[in-house]
Amino acid sequence: MTLTPGFTGGTLDRADRVRHDPELLATALADPHARLLVLDGLDPVLDEDGHLTWTSLAEAQGELLFLGFEAGEPRFVSTLPEGMPVPMGRSPALFAMLDRFAPADAANYASARGLVFWHGRNRFCGNCGTHTSVSHAGWGRSCPHCGAEHFPRVEPVVIMLAERGDMALLGRQPSWPPGRYSALAGFLEVGESIDEAVRRETCEESGVRIGAVRYVASQPWPFPASLMVACIGEALNDDIRIDVHELEHADWFSREDVRRALARDPDAPFVAPPPYAIAHTLLTAWVEGA
Repeated sequence: MTLTPGFTGGTLDRADRVRHDPELLATALADPHARLLVLDGLDPVLDEDGHLTWTSLAEAQGELLFLGFEAGEPRFVSTLPEGMPVPMGRSPALFAMLDRFAPADAANYASARGLVFWHGRNRFCGNCGTHTSVSHAGWGRSCPHCGAEHFPRVEPVVIMLAERGDMALLGRQPSWPPGRYSALAGFLEVGESIDEAVRRETCEESGVRIGAVRYVASQPWPFPASLMVACIGEALNDDIRIDVHELEHADWFSREDVRRALARDPDAPFVAPPPYAIAHTLLTAWVEGA
């Protein structure tokens, strides 16, 4: 079974060689075919077909960051203008666009958004506090005072189904749309493996203990910079004791329940997560026997 989670399948050649060769970067910047990704803050600007919009490098309001090559043509995005606050969270406008994205463009946008966000939050050296400068064609920052180099980081998150026979455990948070249920999730902690995080988070949030864990898929989640690691765990018990600080409710749903929810059956017992979320991919994989 081939899985294609949202925000994956990007078409850019990241061309790591350009990050280490100033001459190659200068050539890319001087290329008349080089294009700049149009963003509104951190939000994409889409055309009527759901594709990203590109413009001249002359329109950049910040420092240029090299994204890679698209069909041999250089692609860039710019940092936020100096002094502009870094937008936090997702805007209502972005929520409205997520279902319109052409899949490959969504992946390319995820890379660009994550990079711009990281630069906006890392303008100063974490070692000595000095203002840093863009390096490695935009994939790093360097401190002119202490020489420290800083590179973008991702925050790994486990997202998982507890499986017991033909049933899967799902939960909901009070902030979600009415009726929506999804897989449980949580950040990996320092000194913890993926399997251990799956077991800990499931037990903390629901009281369900997990035995064997199997990996299903992963997804970059650019809000702001997570890597979602989707797994299925073998449940060792079925009694639920939710953490009310994390969940509003949790319950066991059958494979047929999940299949109906994914099909958007109005009589399904819950509303499935949207297709661009890896929870949707995980539920689909489980229904199909992954």
